[in-house]
Amino acid sequence: MKKVVGFLALFISVSLSVSAQDELCKGAYWTEAQGAAFLQKQVPANITAWESRSKEIREHLMEGMELKNFPLLKSRAIITGKRVMDGYTVENVAFESIPGFWVTGNLYRPIAKQSSYPGILSPHGHWNNPDGRFQHQTQIRCATLARMGAVVLVWDMVGKGDSHQCTHEMKKAVKLQTINSKRALDILISLPGIDTSRIAITGESGGGTQTFLLTALDNRIKYSVPCVMVSAHFFGGCTCESGMPIHKKGSYQTNNVEIAALTAPKPMLLISDGDDWTKNNPTTEYPFLQQIYALYGQKSNVSNVHLADEKHDYGPSKRKAMYAFMIKYLGLKPGQWQAQDGSIIETNIPELTGAELGVFNENHPMPYGALKGDEAVISMLANY
Repeated sequence: MKKVVGFLALFISVSLSVSAQDELCKGAYWTEAQGAAFLQKQVPANITAWESRSKEIREHLMEGMELKNFPLLKSRAIITGKRVMDGYTVENVAFESIPGFWVTGNLYRPIAKQSSYPGILSPHGHWNNPDGRFQHQTQIRCATLARMGAVVLVWDMVGKGDSHQCTHEMKKAVKLQTINSKRALDILISLPGIDTSRIAITGESGGGTQTFLLTALDNRIKYSVPCVMVSAHFFGGCTCESGMPIHKKGSYQTNNVEIAALTAPKPMLLISDGDDWTKNNPTTEYPFLQQIYALYGQKSNVSNVHLADEKHDYGPSKRKAMYAFMIKYLGLKPGQWQAQDGSIIETNIPELTGAELGVFNENHPMPYGALKGDEAVISMLANY
């Protein structure tokens, strides 16, 4: 009898594990044709139908992340190592997202004084050598936006840059990174002079995932630019994007295009290229988004810049498109940083090292009580 009971317990455990894995939509979960067919079926008949669907998607995002509530913490940001550059400053910053977990990043601010400042969140993608936010393309976009008058906050993906309290492959990474994004927004809007009506977010690749997830879940984001990420058939290939069942549960199914559509009717720019999973944006993803925006009478609020001959990055052409969007909607003032041909000047932005941009070191040790290891972080996450 004990053997039978033991076998049944093992069978149930294995079955639940298989079922949970079936609910994960990793990487190229569908073919391109399947992704397009899904979107065609999801076009809502009217605004009422879409609002109902929007509510369902948001509820499943929270449920899939096992996120009962966002933590409310009163800890202030730790800001160190201010550097005065050409037209901007850059500071090293850390802030607590859940008790004991410190998010590391950098804060870029304009030198020119203004009566108020737009705020821009800048999550980064999966890059190496250098890692994460230390990429020069990331430093360039943050510095250039700051030169034009915005306060910009960039922070590490878990396990990237100088975030070493857990691994990037941690099973609950998408939950923690969403909390980190929410907390980054809290920190940004708490800074002196930030105009909360002019809050934007832009990130590429895995940072694009963070861009549309936070925009879907937090109405304080007013403008969104997901770069090289929104796809009907590709769901994100990393645990931090698709490692929890945020796209599928039982008979419920969505994809990243529907999640990005939750931005509507707020202005959004979709940036895509011809060499990755966003290659069909002009014919598949963008037309669907236009139909959603049209329900609000705001079809012109969504746009797509498609660079068919380019690859997966946040390179100069993609940044050019993003700068134009931010200038238009945030009221940035290029001034001396705009050339006679209208292009934005990105010169004289040196590539700082990880040691220069890092927060914690011998002079600034990590605060007492910091969590260590995946299991300790996952245990704390269970409270939220």
